[in-house]
Amino acid sequence: MALSEQDLLLLQAIQGGLPLHARPYEMVAQSIGMSEADVMQRLDYLQEIGVMKRLGVIVRHHELGYRCNGMCVWDIPNDRLEEIGQAFSAYDFVTLCYERPRRMPDWPYNLFCMIHGKDRDVVLEQAERLVRENGLEDIQRDVLFSTKRFKQRGAHYGMCSPAKIKEVVTCAK
Repeated sequence: MALSEQDLLLLQAIQGGLPLHARPYEMVAQSIGMSEADVMQRLDYLQEIGVMKRLGVIVRHHELGYRCNGMCVWDIPNDRLEEIGQAFSAYDFVTLCYERPRRMPDWPYNLFCMIHGKDRDVVLEQAERLVRENGLEDIQRDVLFSTKRFKQRGAHYGMCSPAKIKEVVTCAK
């Protein structure tokens, strides 16, 4: 996986998010001495070779009226984990879905998914829909509701320099 110095500068420029501008790629391009077309082409390339999985948007859901956040935790049998994780990921109302290790004996949950709703009843109904539609009636589960938001932002990797980015990309190989 060969990354150019421009690729590293591009990763550094976008890690904190795209500028809120009508032409964000043009703004990024100007900041690192590239053309807008080159920025878009390099982002496609970085996705193609697997350095970036996707370029997403973080929506500040609280400001949009989605004030009830439920982290649904599930004790899914290991032989169904991949199947159920993929199934949950297909639901529009599931915003995050992760496998995590159980922490026995106190924490048996190995699948986590976040549901955002305008009220608690909506979140609970959507969690029950996951149960019904995926045959999980006998599965141990819980919904953990947020009580206070301290911080919300997209992923940030602490890549301060192209050298640091290169180190992180090398470790990911």
